[in-house]
Amino acid sequence: MSDEHPESLTVGQLADRTGVAVRTVRYWSDVGVLTPAGRSAGGYRLYGADAVARLELVRTLRELGLGLEEVSRVVRSETTVAEVAAAHVAAIDARIRALRLSRAVLSTVAKRGSTAEETALMNKLARLSVDERREIIEDFMKEVSQGLDMAPQLAERLERSPLELPDDPTARQVDAWLRLAELIQDEEFRSGMRRMLELSPPRSHGGHIWFTRHVVAVVAEARERGVDPEGPDAAGVLTELFRDADRAEVLEALEAGLDAGAERFRELFLTVRGREPRSHTEDHEWLRRALRAESQGA
Repeated sequence: MSDEHPESLTVGQLADRTGVAVRTVRYWSDVGVLTPAGRSAGGYRLYGADAVARLELVRTLRELGLGLEEVSRVVRSETTVAEVAAAHVAAIDARIRALRLSRAVLSTVAKRGSTAEETALMNKLARLSVDERREIIEDFMKEVSQGLDMAPQLAERLERSPLELPDDPTARQVDAWLRLAELIQDEEFRSGMRRMLELSPPRSHGGHIWFTRHVVAVVAEARERGVDPEGPDAAGVLTELFRDADRAEVLEALEAGLDAGAERFRELFLTVRGREPRSHTEDHEWLRRALRAESQGA
């Protein structure tokens, strides 16, 4: 200690008490986050006893990732630690979300063995905003259903259950979104879905064969009971679903959906929304066999 300042600490003494390197103490003093109480006769910086606590605070804030400007504002009492901490929590959360998204994209790239061009496209698709993702889906739905009787119904369903990739998506959700975005921008897929909807799609209790749970629920129940799709009991199932609708038209619409990849679209859509999709492939195949058998027997 100095005789002129008996309660003061030199840079070396302050460093010893806190375990902070001398050069770090000097640097923090130079940038203004640790202000000396005065100087010795020889011009050396001296610090008051309260500098120990202040230095501990500065070190803690720096270890937590705060910038020197923010640290300086805290020690000057221009803001509180709590306020700065809250801001950093938000920033860290955003960074974590960004890192998880990057990890999910890279994981997909690694699995697919993607090229540089594909990687760039996937990264762009993954980082689209909520509005941009919604616009892609709405553009697809508009193109495949515009002018058709069921267009308002599909638009209403999309409005009630929009496609939303969460801020903190899983790798599986990101991968599903990438695959879905690629799928719905494929012209062949769009054409197939349009054809499916143009075939005067049959309705069952107000829903389209591809867009109602009732159809697959009834078929699944029939399968569980062991109903043979080509046997006599299958007729009752078809009547319950489609009443007096032309079975050939129903079959045509079903097969158009199967050919287009409607089931894949549905599964990806649900996965992006965080739901675990149940495959309806066996239900649709049962239904196809039953419709074919009845149409051929008519």
